[in-house]
Amino acid sequence: MSEDHIVTSFDNDMSELESLFEEMGSIVLSQLKDATRALRKEDRNLAKKVVRGDKQLNELERELNDLAIKILALRQPFALDLRYVLTTLKSAGYFERMGDLTRNMAQRTRTIAKAEAEIGPIETLIRMSELVQGMTEDILKAHKSRDSELAKIVRDQDEKVDMAHNSLFRELLTYMMEDTSNIPACMHVLFIAKNIERMGDNVADIAQEIIYMTTGEWPDSKRIKGDKTSKIILS
Repeated sequence: MSEDHIVTSFDNDMSELESLFEEMGSIVLSQLKDATRALRKEDRNLAKKVVRGDKQLNELERELNDLAIKILALRQPFALDLRYVLTTLKSAGYFERMGDLTRNMAQRTRTIAKAEAEIGPIETLIRMSELVQGMTEDILKAHKSRDSELAKIVRDQDEKVDMAHNSLFRELLTYMMEDTSNIPACMHVLFIAKNIERMGDNVADIAQEIIYMTTGEWPDSKRIKGDKTSKIILS
């Protein structure tokens, strides 16, 4: 087998790996948008669509894992290429977890919609989701262009998601204290908010992987965590 053929095969495999990763990210982004829209409109059919869509994401992750193993075993990449394969493999796992979280969002939305429950103020939750959506869009760009600076920006943006989560937590606690009949639906919304907060963490984790991939070093500073909900009590 000629050296040119080997190089071409390697390039094709790496290109396919990138395509699979981008497809996973695009599906996660679409699922999050749909899950958020379903909650806002209490749309059970759209929520059901989100639940079904998680299967496609799992299949893509398996395909990406198989290809990554093939590249490592047969192509034996080194330096930047090796880091690219390893970090893409790990980052795909974060996307898969985000898919699980959006599925859970959709399942809770179906429960809320079926009960025709009053869920209270959710504009802060919508803003949380929009922040994570923007982070996901940017992290896909950073991965494709090997842009460590953009990855650092995305990593830092997670603090905004945490702060919004804190604000929503307080809003919903107040809403439940005003009328205890609001508690069941609001508890589901609190879990949904936590799902979105965890998605922000997942995107920030991908950002750290990209920083390592492009520079060969992990970020010097610890990622700022602004989620204080475990310490909030309203009297």
